[in-house]
Amino acid sequence: MKFKSTLEFAKQLDEQDPLRARREHFFIPNDEYGQPKIYFTGNSLGLQPKIAHSFIEQEMKDWANLGSKGHLHAQNPWLHYHKLLKKGLASIVGANESEVSAMQSLTTNLHLLMTTFFRPTKERHKILMLKNAFPSDQYAIKSQLRLHGLSEASSLIQIGPKASEGTLDPNELYKTIEEHGKEIALILIEGVSYLTGQFFDLKKITELGHQHGCKVGFDLAHAAGNVVLELHDWNVDFAVWCNYKYINSGPGAVGGCFVHDRYSNQKDLPRMEGWWGHSEERRFLMEPNFEPMMGVDAWQLSNVPIISAALLRASLSMFDEVGMQALRQKSMALTGYLEFMLDEHCNQKLKIVTPKDPNQRGCQLSIAFENEAKSIFDRLITSGVSCDWREPNIIRVAPVPMYNSFEEVYQFVQIINRLKK
Repeated sequence: MKFKSTLEFAKQLDEQDPLRARREHFFIPNDEYGQPKIYFTGNSLGLQPKIAHSFIEQEMKDWANLGSKGHLHAQNPWLHYHKLLKKGLASIVGANESEVSAMQSLTTNLHLLMTTFFRPTKERHKILMLKNAFPSDQYAIKSQLRLHGLSEASSLIQIGPKASEGTLDPNELYKTIEEHGKEIALILIEGVSYLTGQFFDLKKITELGHQHGCKVGFDLAHAAGNVVLELHDWNVDFAVWCNYKYINSGPGAVGGCFVHDRYSNQKDLPRMEGWWGHSEERRFLMEPNFEPMMGVDAWQLSNVPIISAALLRASLSMFDEVGMQALRQKSMALTGYLEFMLDEHCNQKLKIVTPKDPNQRGCQLSIAFENEAKSIFDRLITSGVSCDWREPNIIRVAPVPMYNSFEEVYQFVQIINRLKK
């Protein structure tokens, strides 16, 4: 598509957008003047679907009327509520329903799955991660090393430049796997970098890792609901994600978890065990010995929080209607238009850190300013733009295809221009 830098063209793109009506399904925050903000922080917290209220109200009604009997007799019995989420989650991450579950939180799931899949030996004891990984990933990985009596100096490989210096050359990642594969027990990286927005070739990383005997897992916090994933077909060992960013399920939403089906029958896998991972048929016999469920559900610790799960179910119903392919198609156009407008009007004032290749990014662009970066960010906020700041000089903006528009992209660039004058 050949873009034009006019308001009329942006409006034309919105008129032609088959997903344009989706915006009306969300609450858009207003600025101090009562006007809708340009909300480009769906990569931090997705907007609230208007239908969420009705999903919560049903569970509140059943709780009020049934009390504990709601576990079996609610309109959507709470005992099996997590099963209502499997189809939608499987569709978003490209998995079988038996491979996905809504459970716990991202970091809790990360620890649980590292307990299973990071089993260091004298010869193979290293973890490969991104140098600029999200802090929670860094804390989890480093603490797992310490739990095994290992040190960062001997057992942690971190690769990648500083965010202000650009993104990771994928060839550097592949070369590292080739050179250190025999020592690496686990490759664990972000599917999409939270800082730079870079989308990695997860299929190739998995293939390379497995060729060298490594387990491969991904943090998909910034990938799930943002890019098209095929976790089952790519043969990924495990993955975790949160559901409150692109999947719009509310602050602190219940997390998501994937474990490939090839592990579903391996009952002797080491894992942290909890009541809800015990055999569903025998759970209420209150047996002292753990009998794991089939598939990813064996890693459940407790029953799903119903109110949070209801919010997720509401959002998944919208993804079911739209589909990831349609969202991805619009996303590439929307972010492509943002890149075009920034290059056309602001190329001397900023640097786009995120890769230019649309196949190597999701909807987010990370923008670096050489001068006055924090001041520009502060003024963007007071100008009615919702974006976010990352040290030392990165402003992250994410036009989300489910509810953002091309006109908003146009208006955002006009605001940037005014602030730089």
